[in-house]
Amino acid sequence: MLLNFEWFRTFKTIYETGSLTATAQALYVSQPGVSLHLNSLEAYVGYKLFDRTARKMVPTERAKVLYNYILEAVNKLEDAETHFHKSAATNKSTISVGMCLETFQFTLEQYISSLPFNINIKFGEYPEMQQDLDHGVLDLIITPQKGIQPNLEYKPFSKERIVLVAGGAQDLSEFNALIDNNKIAEAEAWLKEQTWYTTAADMENMRKFWHLNFNKHPDFRPNYIVPNKCSIVRCMSDANGFAIIPDFLCRHELASGKLKVAWAGNKVMENTLYFGKRKKTMYGKEIGMIEAVFEDQAAEFTSVTADLIPA
Repeated sequence: MLLNFEWFRTFKTIYETGSLTATAQALYVSQPGVSLHLNSLEAYVGYKLFDRTARKMVPTERAKVLYNYILEAVNKLEDAETHFHKSAATNKSTISVGMCLETFQFTLEQYISSLPFNINIKFGEYPEMQQDLDHGVLDLIITPQKGIQPNLEYKPFSKERIVLVAGGAQDLSEFNALIDNNKIAEAEAWLKEQTWYTTAADMENMRKFWHLNFNKHPDFRPNYIVPNKCSIVRCMSDANGFAIIPDFLCRHELASGKLKVAWAGNKVMENTLYFGKRKKTMYGKEIGMIEAVFEDQAAEFTSVTADLIPA
């Protein structure tokens, strides 16, 4: 286990305030995050540091020794941190943001160099991102899932539909005729004979879409299983083939005709996308700038492709 400076900062603040809640407020992290830091430090040093009472965190004798030993060093490190931040030529903050790979590549990647602060991007599963946000590891997440942590808040900014997308060169005349004549079983059979793309991690969208619209499990194997949705979009652009993917992640290709929506389905699959952040944060300005990038692109997508996807 590696020693983390934040454990000492948290320990020092708990010692001085006597409260997990006050420590969380002072450090702009969640109370579970404070407890996590303390538990990690106790595991590292091998002994209990506080007796927890109803009103106060009471330091043990060993905690008093540790506090006196580290106090000067921690204060110096905090002074150095403050001095470096204020005297740095760029004076940049660092924001940690969690989202899926495709969201980053299709939305934020092209703008990241223009933002006046540093950004750490983390990819992962949404429940893990929510925990990292709550614990202060992340400052903002882009997610279709809302957590239940009381320290977090979620703001909707866009919707994405999971749709049947075709390559720009794909002939859809036969499929459209079947759908227009409500020949759903025949349309399903025709689709199963076509070229299909998916990712190993994204079969769930295909299963849900198929079950909603055909009331069946998709009993065929896709031709190409590629690393991520970005690969699907690139492979299908101006080509033949089908995939079931979020429209928001291929909006530019839909607008340019490199891809086209073959079918939104008789029963629409739709996700709301949220900004997730802590209710108290010291990076409100920076987070607002990132949110503006996503909101602008969501508005552009809605206006440019409104006629491409049935309401």
